[in-house]
Amino acid sequence: MAESATSGNVVVVSAPSGAGKTSLVRELRRTLSAVTVVVSHTTRDRRDGEVDGTNYHFIDSKRFHAMVAADEFVEHAEVFGNLYGTSRTEVKRVTQHNQHVILEIDWQGAAQIRASVRACRSIFILPPSLASLSDRLTGRGQDDADTIERRMAAARDEISHYADFDYLVVNDNFSDALKVLAAIIKGRGDNHRMQTQRPLRQDLIKELLTS
Repeated sequence: MAESATSGNVVVVSAPSGAGKTSLVRELRRTLSAVTVVVSHTTRDRRDGEVDGTNYHFIDSKRFHAMVAADEFVEHAEVFGNLYGTSRTEVKRVTQHNQHVILEIDWQGAAQIRASVRACRSIFILPPSLASLSDRLTGRGQDDADTIERRMAAARDEISHYADFDYLVVNDNFSDALKVLAAIIKGRGDNHRMQTQRPLRQDLIKELLTS
């Protein structure tokens, strides 16, 4: 999947739940014609308003495990008791048509992608503070208090893997973060590489991991 005139790239975007990843990726798809998303498979229940084949391919555990056994996923993971996977065939189909594939996955899936896709760009998105992360999760109105508390507890674990990624982006302003992500996809985001951003974001990282 190396970058060429006839092949797109795989771009991995990870973040703790509530950091704004999905909204950013949705806007990238709207504004960049060469960007698309492979619809993942999942065993979790469908939420109100979600459409099978658009938000996810909703399948049962038996079928999911059969797909794993047949090596049909380029990555798969269990998140909050539910299974998620990205179709190997779909990733190949999209990149062969000169489209960049954006994969919205957690750190476990990102590690699998980095191990199997050589020409992969991986991006980690941080919230501007722990308080803003909590506000965003609460503001969704989709999850109960216990689920929000569990997601907040899991956020630190997700964030603890940030340094494994190629790029670091802080979503403190949606428009600015969107521009940075677009630049990275276009190969012009060197000032947001991990080795540059990590020392600049040490105070924020410390707050997110220790508060």
